[in-house]
Amino acid sequence: MAVRTIRKIGDPILREISEKVEKIDNETLELVRDMIDTIKVDDYSAVGLAAVQIGVLKRVIVINYDKIEVYINPEIKIISDEEEEAHEGCLSLYSIGCMLKRPKKIQVDAVTLKGENISFEADGMFARVFLHEIDHLNGKLFIDYLDKEAKRELMIKISQKP
Repeated sequence: MAVRTIRKIGDPILREISEKVEKIDNETLELVRDMIDTIKVDDYSAVGLAAVQIGVLKRVIVINYDKIEVYINPEIKIISDEEEEAHEGCLSLYSIGCMLKRPKKIQVDAVTLKGENISFEADGMFARVFLHEIDHLNGKLFIDYLDKEAKRELMIKISQKP
C-alpha cells in the first residue's frame, strides 16, 4: 500500500484508453489499496480517482462521496436530457476547476471488488463524479468540454502552477 503520484496534464498516459479488468487478482487489489491511500491524502481532498491518474491503464475508479467505494469496469448510460452546471476540478489539473455542464442523471453499471455486478442510478454531484472519472478511463479530461475561451483561461491558470 502506498500513496502514488498523481499524473498531471501533459502526461500522455492521461489521453490513453484504459483496459478492462479481466480478473480481480492480487495486482488489482494492490492497485485499489494504493488508490484508496492516494485519495485519502489531505492535500488532495478528492471525491474521485481513476487508475490512469496514478499511471495504471485499468478500468478502476475509487469514489469518496459518502464513503469510499471501488468500481471496476464502470459504464454509464445517460438517462435524462436534463443538464446541471456545477464547479468541477481535477487532481490531474492541479485541482484547478471551473463551471461545467454535465448530464444530471445517469445509470451506472460496474463490478465490485467481490466480483458482483451492480447497477444503480446516480444524479447530481454523484453522477458528475462518475462522469468525470469514467472520462479519465476513456482518455478525456473535463477541459475537453470547454469552449475555446474557457479552456484558454484554465490553461493560463494551470501554466502558473509551480
